[in-house]
Amino acid sequence: MIVEVKPAPVTAGPTWQRDKHGKFVLPTHTLGWDILGWTAEYLLQPDGPLAGDPWKFTQEQARFLLWWYAVDERGRFIYRSGMLRRMKGWGKDPFAAAICGVEFVGPCRFDRWENGQPIGERHYSAWIQAAAVSREQTRNLMTIFPAMMSPKMIAEFGVDVGKEIIYANNGRQQIQAVTSSPRALEGGRATCVIKDETHHWLGSNEGHEMSKVIARNVAKSRDGSSRVLSISNAHAPGENSDAQHDYETAQKIAQGVSDTADFLYDSLEAPETTDLDDDESLMIGLLAARGDSDWVSPERLLAEIRDPRTSPAMAHRFYLNQIVAEEDKPFDLEKWNILVRAAYVVPDGAAITLGFDGSIGRDHTALIGTEVGTAHQWVVGYWEPTETDSGEMRIPFQEVDETVDAVFKRWKVWRFNADPFYWRDMLAVWAGRYGADVVVSWATTIYRKMAGSLLAYRNAIQTGALTHDGDPRFTACIQNAHKHMQQFTDDDGNRMWIIQKERPDSPLKIDAAMAGCLSWEAYTAAIAAGVTGETAEIGMMLV
Repeated sequence: MIVEVKPAPVTAGPTWQRDKHGKFVLPTHTLGWDILGWTAEYLLQPDGPLAGDPWKFTQEQARFLLWWYAVDERGRFIYRSGMLRRMKGWGKDPFAAAICGVEFVGPCRFDRWENGQPIGERHYSAWIQAAAVSREQTRNLMTIFPAMMSPKMIAEFGVDVGKEIIYANNGRQQIQAVTSSPRALEGGRATCVIKDETHHWLGSNEGHEMSKVIARNVAKSRDGSSRVLSISNAHAPGENSDAQHDYETAQKIAQGVSDTADFLYDSLEAPETTDLDDDESLMIGLLAARGDSDWVSPERLLAEIRDPRTSPAMAHRFYLNQIVAEEDKPFDLEKWNILVRAAYVVPDGAAITLGFDGSIGRDHTALIGTEVGTAHQWVVGYWEPTETDSGEMRIPFQEVDETVDAVFKRWKVWRFNADPFYWRDMLAVWAGRYGADVVVSWATTIYRKMAGSLLAYRNAIQTGALTHDGDPRFTACIQNAHKHMQQFTDDDGNRMWIIQKERPDSPLKIDAAMAGCLSWEAYTAAIAAGVTGETAEIGMMLV
């Protein structure tokens, strides 16, 4: 009889070690056994068909927890920091929320030995930080955790739930959501930090500096037991993310290049032989990457991968947890960085063009200028949504309008291309105020036209036809953009593309990249109309 052997998943970390009998190896001493019992008593399933039932880790999650809370003969943690890398949908956020609950009021610190086994106690001044580079990311954890708290936990520990801070025992313990403000974090004495989605922690959004501050803060804990746990999908090589730094550290340890022994890196990937073009191979890969997270539907993920909006790189990283280089980047970041002209200030009265890409509350809003005489681009205005009194996240419309008005007073605006999707009414106001031949409604959803503009913008960056101010928000949006391939082709038969975020709910925004393209489109129209740096007569443009 021929037995078909399925390809093995790619694993890393002690969670996957087996002994000579094929059984998983578990730590000799760990607080994890106490913690498994405690979570079943005090935490609840937050969602799904079992919502409200006692919390239960999968066997895979339980093994990781046992290793994460492993201690030595002195009762000290074996691991100082860790990374849990899993596919999208595996349950990283609920798992991290459970860890937050343990660190909040559970038996998370060594107390004593009983019958040769360590016994834990709670930290009476626990300060847990759920850290991310955007408010949307921290909201994931902070909305899950309240649903996990049982009535017994709330009553016994006096839990008080707030939007961004959760307190217990009259404020002696707390869970706090923090975002990318390194200066605000400096000096804090957190007892546990969860770093969420660290594949998004980049230099351009202060993720690197935030990670350094967190490491300094936990290093000075009085009992030496403060720790940092990162959770992430597979990172994109070359983006220099915090997740990539962790991966490279793990590689050095595995290769014997580093003597570090207190870093726990744990991952589960699809087999290396997984073929995206073969449904059977892909199903095997998805089943391998999900581990024992049986709620993940491989059929649903297969449909997501077959969606034209999902690039091969995205499929590998998010659904197979494989680290592969991005092949769908529209803009060359190295070329872009060479074009920085940070000290240049566009003189008052110069002829310029504008590009505007606006949101209401989910994405950011950007206004990018281009000087006609120099082809220099700069961030005129950039807005993130802020919370209103009603709790909604909204772009400050009045501030945007005031900025636009100030621009028209300071410079000679020849053309203002603006995406009308969310701002149609405001575009009408601006057209009435500054002229309908100046304020042009440029719909980014007319994909063939948009694809041509984006290609021209990409070529301008490649050839060095423009310079820019080096604003990190602008650069981040250029870096965050991904190609979304279209079915139509150019004159040479090549498929054309527009740009999109890596996924719809990604915190990595691209609004300034789109606005920069619209501004460049207006600039090329100005050049074609014979406008120079000293003149800004309004020209005609056929759309």
